[in-house]
Amino acid sequence: MHSAISTHELRRRLTDPDLTIVDVRAMPAYNGWRLRGAARGGHIPGAVAFPSSWLSSVEDAEVEWLLASKGIVPSREIVLYGDSAEDVSALRTRLVDLSHTGIRTYEEGWVEWAAHETLSLERLPKYDKLVHTEWLREVLDGGQPEAAPVGPFLLFHVNFGVPEEYEESHIPGALYLDTNRLENPDDWNRRSPEELEETLCSLGVTTDTTVILYGRDTEGDANEKWPGRRAGQISATRAALILRYCGVDDIRLLDGGYDRWVQAGNPLETVVREPTTVTSFGVEIPRRPQVIVDIEEAKEILLDPDGAALVSVRTWNEHIGKVSGYNYIGAAGRIAGDVWGNCGSDAYHMQHYRNVDNTMRAYPEIAANWEEAGIRADKWVAFYCGTGWRASETWFYAYLMGWPRIAVYDGGWYEWSRDPLNNPIEVGEVRDELAA
Repeated sequence: MHSAISTHELRRRLTDPDLTIVDVRAMPAYNGWRLRGAARGGHIPGAVAFPSSWLSSVEDAEVEWLLASKGIVPSREIVLYGDSAEDVSALRTRLVDLSHTGIRTYEEGWVEWAAHETLSLERLPKYDKLVHTEWLREVLDGGQPEAAPVGPFLLFHVNFGVPEEYEESHIPGALYLDTNRLENPDDWNRRSPEELEETLCSLGVTTDTTVILYGRDTEGDANEKWPGRRAGQISATRAALILRYCGVDDIRLLDGGYDRWVQAGNPLETVVREPTTVTSFGVEIPRRPQVIVDIEEAKEILLDPDGAALVSVRTWNEHIGKVSGYNYIGAAGRIAGDVWGNCGSDAYHMQHYRNVDNTMRAYPEIAANWEEAGIRADKWVAFYCGTGWRASETWFYAYLMGWPRIAVYDGGWYEWSRDPLNNPIEVGEVRDELAA
């Protein structure tokens, strides 16, 4: 059955448990950006995201896995919608090839739904802090897109001690930000307030500066010129956390980073740009100390499992103590009483929180996984990993979702594991553990 569904019927069936609504638009539109002339941004309540562009960039077997993971299976009735008949048709054709029969199309599409204020929608609460390539290109060209910076802005190419990567190529206008300037190399915790102010002033950053961050993950030589140092988007979120801690009010992350910029056909440059220094950051650092917690607060969180959660953003093998995850951390295991939040394949990858195109995974999927593990917005939630990087990425996603009390335990497993007599450690699987 390949029939149309009206606005009236679709509205009536939004809570139908036997129906899967599929949004085929790009992720920025799903998250909340107003694209292609839509009056409002976001998506139809309950819709799952499956951008039709994935069909041409993902192997067939992975497409089938992705479809099934989102409840797009032959046994269910499916409604497709978007803002392009061509994109809807592309996914419908693929589903027919996969023996789906109950496919319907909302032909009026998102533009029609968004035009009616009486029709409800959902969106990522702070979607404007997760910017997309078209937005950045327009800003760099001097335009005023939706949610444009209201004052001065700076764009930073972020990584861990590899200025050569920046010099090789970067987004036009970008400055270089080395995370070593934000972290103490002795323990990888944030640097002192005095050191942070010196760094930010030298970079030209004040509390009022709009800071746009991005990293480089996969685009480039497959043999990895800088092995182990391509966790660029993770480093960008680590910088975002520390800048938020310091007091920068407007921090944006380029979704998909350098990789998405290149894949969209945008230009790069090799000009090494030097920042214009400022004499004062503008407020006392830290302005938001609550976004980073230390070991005593981590222990306080562990004492209140009903009202708080210390979330391990680490691989399963790290969590059960099979490996430490790092060549500079000897001990393996986890903080006793934590909650496993998953991450990806190793300490430098976050596939569990990313889409196949390296953008942020659809936020309802992240929230649902967290809910299953007991990680909820009404709790005091602190994320941790080895030294705070992966935890910073999950913190940023919770921040985008508008969660009110979130932090990163800065010391992480590196600090905790060095004093097992005072810091309880567990290994092995936990009974009834839920995988986030």
